[in-house]
Amino acid sequence: MSTEADTRLQPQTRKSGLTRRQRRAVSRGVQYVVFIAGLVAIGVTADWERLRNQFAQADLAKELFPDIITLALRNTVLYTVSGFVFGLVVGMVIALMRLSSVGPYRWFAGVYIEIFRGLPALLIFIFVGVGVPLAFPGTEIPGGTYGKVALALGLVAAAYMAETIRAGIQAVPKGQMEAARSLGFSHARAMVSIIIPQAFRIVIPPLTNELVLLFKDSSLVLFLGVTLEERELAKFGRDLASTNANSTPILVAGLCYLLITVPLGFVVRRLEAKAGEATK
Repeated sequence: MSTEADTRLQPQTRKSGLTRRQRRAVSRGVQYVVFIAGLVAIGVTADWERLRNQFAQADLAKELFPDIITLALRNTVLYTVSGFVFGLVVGMVIALMRLSSVGPYRWFAGVYIEIFRGLPALLIFIFVGVGVPLAFPGTEIPGGTYGKVALALGLVAAAYMAETIRAGIQAVPKGQMEAARSLGFSHARAMVSIIIPQAFRIVIPPLTNELVLLFKDSSLVLFLGVTLEERELAKFGRDLASTNANSTPILVAGLCYLLITVPLGFVVRRLEAKAGEATK
């Protein structure tokens, strides 16, 4: 019976005339053709002259320098770094509370993570800018706008970093803690000296990715009400686009974002590749 079945299958195979590898090659070829055809269609139908006039005025782009670098990009980097540092510190505390044997600590950490991961970052910025002064009359956040941005970005980032750090700590083999305790280390000293350093080597790639996300979220600073000297890239580009009735400043601001995010993205991929090699 198997011979008869093989005989029946042979004509079908000859009828198709293609092996599985050949069919995959044809499928890829069709996809390439469709993709290229789509690009050509966009290139032919788009009004490039109108786009150039609206987004690529060279004279206007030159007028943005050096302020877009020395002011807007500098502020964006300062906002991002301050928010990242604050978020990392708070995230570490929340992660340790999440792993604590004390019930109220775990509950507080769980509620914090769920709330700040569930709320849009925009609402956190509005809360920091409006809610905090109302809740604590007469209290000024240290650092002015920079302090407010660090607080808002840090509160959002800490919720994500806490879960990342917690996962990194739990990824360290339990034998490391047991070995440290057998050598006379206290639990706290073993965590600080042995477990946490190993955990950070594991979580560096996702933390770097969080830095990229914070860099883009720093554009929400405009909802805090900033002065001309405190503008970041998005606010800087939008203001000048409105002044000149042209979107070239927005395009230049976007390119400045890419100057930071593209290299950081490359670093994240390299770190992930190294982490993958280390686990093999």
